Formats: sequence, structure tokens, C-alpha cells
Amino acid sequence: MPAPTFRAARRVDLPAIVALLADDALGATRERVADPLPPGYLAAFEAIEADPNHELLVACLDDAVVGVLQLTYTPHLVQQGAWRATIEGVRVASARRAQGIGAALFDQAFARARARGCRIVQLTTDKRRPDARRFYERLGFVASHEGMKLTLPDAGDA
Repeated sequence: MPAPTFRAARRVDLPAIVALLADDALGATRERVADPLPPGYLAAFEAIEADPNHELLVACLDDAVVGVLQLTYTPHLVQQGAWRATIEGVRVASARRAQGIGAALFDQAFARARARGCRIVQLTTDKRRPDARRFYERLGFVASHEGMKLTLPDAGDA
């Protein structure tokens, strides 16, 4: 297998990225692969692309997008003003898992975080994804904190 290449996502990649996000049991319940895509995906992509503290990184084999993750850079006052990189939306195509693509994608993310001066890289993973948790632990992540989330109702539902 050739080595993957890595680059910033482009608008033309959006259908492939959404397909990756939907390519597991949990993602299939949250994402909507359609042509055309729901407009929220494009709005989010444009906001990510316009903000220098966000990156959407893709892994490619030949010209095919086979992996994705989002990096968000955040300044913090804690730990003497340390910047953090938060990684979210990690997916590798199901047919390409266990081939080193995910680890290589994270190596790219770590290098980008270091280049931005981040001292901490953090992520959350759904408790219903034990394979993902094991993968993150192999990369050196430690479950040192208890994460919590609150889903807010849509503005029209309030």
C-alpha cells in the first residue's frame, strides 16, 4: 500500500468527509449522506476554513480521501497560558482501518499542534467506541479527566 498524503480539506472533499463521518454505527445515526448535502455541512466547512484556529485535515491515498480529523487550537489561562489542540471528528474509511493511516494522521496532527505552540493535545471519544479508545491509548492519550456534554435544543425548538 502506498503511503498516505495529508493536506487541508477542500470544499470538493466535503461529500467524502461526510461519508467517512457516517461510516460507522454511531455516525450513521447522526450524519446524512445526500446529494446535495444538507446546507449545514457547507456552512460548517466554510466557518472552519475561514478561522485560523481550526484545521480540517484529510489523509489521501492517490486522490481518494480515506481519513479526516479536525484540529481546533485554543488559548487557555490554565497551565500558565498553554495553548491546546483539540482533535474531533476522527474517521478512517472502514476498508482502510488497521493499516497505519490513523496513526500517520495523528502524527500529522501532533506536528501541526507543536508548530502552533500547543503543549496539550486533547480529545473525547464516545464510550460506545471501545476500539477507538484503545487506539487513542496506544498513541499515548490518557483518560485523565471525565468529559461531559450537553446537547442544546435547536433555537426553533426552545
